[in-house]
This record gives sequence, C-alpha cells and structure tokens, in this order.
Amino acid sequence: MPTLNRQPIPILVYHQIAEAPPKGSSPFRGLYVAPAAFARQMAWLKRLGYTGLSMGGLMPYLRGERSGKVVGITFDDGYRNNLTHALPVLVKHGFSSTCYAVSGLLGKTNIWDEHIGIPQTPLMDEGEIRQWVAGGQEIGSHTHSHANLLETDEPGCVKEMVLGKSGLESVTGSPVAHFCYPFGHFNAGHVEMARTLGFATATTTQRSRCHEGMDLLRLPRVPVLRSTTLPVFWLKVATAYEDRRKK
Repeated sequence: MPTLNRQPIPILVYHQIAEAPPKGSSPFRGLYVAPAAFARQMAWLKRLGYTGLSMGGLMPYLRGERSGKVVGITFDDGYRNNLTHALPVLVKHGFSSTCYAVSGLLGKTNIWDEHIGIPQTPLMDEGEIRQWVAGGQEIGSHTHSHANLLETDEPGCVKEMVLGKSGLESVTGSPVAHFCYPFGHFNAGHVEMARTLGFATATTTQRSRCHEGMDLLRLPRVPVLRSTTLPVFWLKVATAYEDRRKK
C-alpha cells in the first residue's frame, strides 16, 4: 500500500543514545548520539510545534487521514541506553517512538557487531521492554537474531521474521505491527514476506523523508548521527536536505 501523506514526513532513526567511545577505539562512532544532544533535538522539535510519534502513531498521517507537523522517531536494535537516556526525554515532551528490538537477543548484547570491533553494549531485557511500552513507547521487530536477510535462505528469512514478531508479542502482550530490515538489507521477496506476515510498515536505511506514493513496507528514514548539529538537524527535518541524499 502506498503512502498518501501530502506533506513530507521525516522518520528519524537513532541507534545508541550514549556518549561515543574514544576516537580510534571503535568503528561507527557516528551511530552514538550523546544524551544531551538528543535532549536538545527533542526540545527543538517541541518548541517548533512538532509532535514526535511512533510508527503506529504515524499511520494516520502516512495514510493521509490526518495532517500536521509530525516526525516519526525510531531506534534500531533495542539498546538499554534508549530506555535510560531517551525515554525520560520522550515522556517529558509527550512524544512516542518505536524501538526495533531483536527478539532472540533480549538482555544480551549487539553480538552482530562484535566481529567489526564495535563495543558490546547491553540490550533491553524482557522487563525493560515492558518498561519501554509502559512509558508510552512502541516495540517493533528487527528479526530474531539481527540476521542479514540477503545472506539467509528463504526458509531462514521467514523463520527470522516470524520469530522476531511472535517473540516480542509474547513479551509485550500486544501485536507487533512494525518491522525494520536489519542492516537495511532486503529485496522484493523480503518485502512480500513482511506483507504476508501482516506488518503495517517496514523501514529501511534509505535516506529521505517519506513522500506521497511510497511503499509502506519500504519507508526511508532520516539518520541522526553523533555529528548532527542542531542546525543540520533542522535541515534534515524541515527541508529537502535528506531527500537529495536518497540512494
């Protein structure tokens, strides 16, 4: 199903809300956003009249049923620091968000990154996932093991997506309706799997705001990085800055 929003909608993507490791000690330091920077970004959105929404909260806008100054807020992987550092800020401003968790790694660490030298960081456990939801936030699926779907055979992909969804539903006691492709890797077959499993949306790592006519199961997002200053954050949200970076 295509999106029907007449105004572009940015869906922000964060990973870790924490201070970055020392320079030279870890790859992908850009994926860490300092807690103070995140707090400034959310305060800026609120001050300018934006409402931060989960993917579920965003659906009426993506379907063209509502219009307004809205921004999707998503977190990939389910880090505990999202709960400790992001949740209080989101609650303060009355925002909701979606955290894409890895059902088979709850309470463990980001082991999919270990081979490239990224420090191991705790992921939310089952109780913390429930705290996240109790705080007005949403859980989405990021598969069962953070699998690279392009390197997994078809039965394996189906298993990853089914267990990712059902495992989180057993923890939250609620339907899990939103999906995120791990590493941003997927093909048309994976999109159809997501559709068959009943996911309402699926997000990618393609850079752009969401425009009318986009596939709800191939939604682009706007990355927020350690280096994203507040002026650049404004450009990403309020202008075509990210649209020009669409790949």
